[in-house]
Amino acid sequence: MLNLAEILKDAMSLDVHDRAALAERLLASLEELSEEEAERLWAEEAQRRLDEYRAGRAKAVPAEKVHKQAERLFR
Repeated sequence: MLNLAEILKDAMSLDVHDRAALAERLLASLEELSEEEAERLWAEEAQRRLDEYRAGRAKAVPAEKVHKQAERLFR
């Protein structure tokens, strides 16, 4: 079985249309997750982000700044 690095290398060698189709199918597959699986994955991601923050590899951004950036992006 191929590992993620090999799959990614192969995927990146595809033309842009095939990469887009692959990305679309992969994203659609995430919509099919059960609620329990989605919650488990979000909990893992939250823990990973907290660990990164506590280790000093990530910084906090004030919510006000995030909101302003989001407003600018969605205008």
